Amino acid sequence: IRFAFEGRFAAAAGAIVAAAVIDGLDGRIARLLKATSRFGAEFDSLSDFLCFGVAPALVLYFWTLEAWRGFGYAPCLLFAVCAALRLARFNSALDAGPGPAYRQHFFTGVPAPAGAIIVLLPIYLALLGFPRVPGLVCVYTLGIAFLLVSTLPVLSGKKLGTRVPREMVLPVFVAVVLFVALLVGYPWHVLSIGSILYIAALPLGWLSYRGYAQKDALATQAASA
Repeated sequence: IRFAFEGRFAAAAGAIVAAAVIDGLDGRIARLLKATSRFGAEFDSLSDFLCFGVAPALVLYFWTLEAWRGFGYAPCLLFAVCAALRLARFNSALDAGPGPAYRQHFFTGVPAPAGAIIVLLPIYLALLGFPRVPGLVCVYTLGIAFLLVSTLPVLSGKKLGTRVPREMVLPVFVAVVLFVALLVGYPWHVLSIGSILYIAALPLGWLSYRGYAQKDALATQAASA
């Protein structure tokens, strides 16, 4: 947020991406240290709202939508509100029970960290030399806000990397190092391509969820027959 006030939008975008990386590690570190608690979960959600709801909205507003006054502020405000609703729904789902096993592979709607990264796609493209188009930025921001609160099943990836076969350790390690090197050397290229691919892959999550649901329904019918 301070970088956005100072007009340092590349640094602001980088800080939000760094926050998303840290968000992916804090829960794992807490479980490793056996320091998980309900307080920690609630505090994590408050932090997520600031980092992935308020901060991206303000960055976009100060970057190009400030000139539109209220019309530019409205989609930014809606994005922050949708991020809050997304996090509240996630917290309330923790008390609702696990449900079918296959649901553990999916989020309901785009998660807040991913939404914060992909909503900044117009900034990544501008840093690569593409023109700013405030009208498209408004529409795009509204679209990502809708994805946050939608019921679209999104692959979570939580089961990936929990157990890597021994023969795949070296290739996975090389791939991770290569990705990090590309991200450091060509951050806006990698973030732009990654954001576009993430959005393009959303229908695959829905198709996968539908397949799991159909198999579960058939198994239930066979068990009751």
